[in-house]
Amino acid sequence: MKNFLLILLLISLKSYNQNNYPPKKVSDALEYTYKTTIDADLKVWVFNPKGHKISNKKPAIVFFFGGGYKAGNPDQFVEHAKYLSARGMVAVIVDYRVSSRHNVNVINSISDGKSSIRWIKENSDNLGIDKNKIIASGGSAGGHLAASTALLNDYDDQSEINSPYDSKPNALILFNPGLNTKSEPWINNEQAQKRIGTKDYYSVSPYHNVKKGVVPTIIFHGTSDKTVPFLSADLFTKRMIEFGNSCILYAYKNKEHGFFNFGRDSNGPFVDTMNKVDDFLVSLGYLEPLPEVTVK
Repeated sequence: MKNFLLILLLISLKSYNQNNYPPKKVSDALEYTYKTTIDADLKVWVFNPKGHKISNKKPAIVFFFGGGYKAGNPDQFVEHAKYLSARGMVAVIVDYRVSSRHNVNVINSISDGKSSIRWIKENSDNLGIDKNKIIASGGSAGGHLAASTALLNDYDDQSEINSPYDSKPNALILFNPGLNTKSEPWINNEQAQKRIGTKDYYSVSPYHNVKKGVVPTIIFHGTSDKTVPFLSADLFTKRMIEFGNSCILYAYKNKEHGFFNFGRDSNGPFVDTMNKVDDFLVSLGYLEPLPEVTVK
């Protein structure tokens, strides 16, 4: 029973203080600098499966934190990363620049997200990662960032445009993501344009960049989400399917923004969403099925 195995794992996890930025030391993770900017040295924290060797060539999942591109903390997805590393994947949590800390706009954050995936591919041999099995994931703005790495052709770091490694993942796992930038009510004003970094809202909107051949995607979204309306996820899913792409939307009745986070509602949504994430990764061939467990 997957719930039983996941609950057992939860017993060994501890909550991280999401206000403790930057994380000084993430337990059980290896720290690397993936990008140096004039604003900051940007880090990733890598959780390896037990006994991991660089010759293993494991699938990897990359997590981007939420916070409206204003704030947030990479610690948000530590528990998700620990679970999936225990399941046999390499799990990576990423820091990227945000406006409150680095005085940057959204397109700079998108650039950082793309750089992190490109860095993982470039260093895959040393990390023991299969560069053709990389999943991008995130929540809220981090979900938008994950989707942007897969769907947006613009906003790569200019120093990386000649790199032999692209920044596109092989699958997407999105938690109440922002997907239709053009539909956001605050978009159409001068302040929003400055915050985003472009007047071309369509260029930063995953919904408006859907085309045939987008990677397999699953989305988790609460029907009572007031921050990112459920309708945006529903319309994105329908548009993906219209173009012949694989996209599954899981609707969580009466759940609000951030419902999936570790520690919310006695971890019920965390357990349920991670069970579905597990099934998705098994269906892609990235994880072996969990063994059947009989609880006596």
